[in-house]
Amino acid sequence: MGMAEQVQSKRHSSALESDSRLRELMDTYQQPLLRYAQRLTDGDTGRAEDVVQEAFLRAWRHLDQLTADRGSVLGWLRRVVHNLVMDGYRMKKARPTEVDIENAAEVATADPMAGVVDSLLVEQVLGGLWPEHRAALVETYLNGRTAVEVSATLGVPVGTVKSRLHYALRAARKATESHLLCAA
Repeated sequence: MGMAEQVQSKRHSSALESDSRLRELMDTYQQPLLRYAQRLTDGDTGRAEDVVQEAFLRAWRHLDQLTADRGSVLGWLRRVVHNLVMDGYRMKKARPTEVDIENAAEVATADPMAGVVDSLLVEQVLGGLWPEHRAALVETYLNGRTAVEVSATLGVPVGTVKSRLHYALRAARKATESHLLCAA
């Protein structure tokens, strides 16, 4: 047997071992991973199957690293599934929302009083905040500034701006919820 034939033979046996190892992983972990992916995708079976398939593709690419002495194979696969689902949510969130042209007229003719009520509610909620919290919230969300810019404007550290935003949003959320409960 020549050198080229030996290399070909080794590649063939290595490919068979890889296929066998992947089949073993799929037989062992496919159902638990599918259940896990369905929980993460809120029961979307098609999405869950796609994610698990992609996870096994990545496992196949890293078969040499998936050994018991390097950690839990199931743990590695679950992390891959989790990351794939979260990446999908991030991509979906980053895409602009599609608007159906047929329903655009309905959206455009929405109740004009709703905007007035919303702005009154915002004004009321902002009035109930501490002045420092209100300033951070207004600068960040209404004026569109970053925490660093707000920090420079207000003359406080960035961490303080973030803290004030946290407490302002929490108070605004509580005030909005209590307003909605009273209105119901």
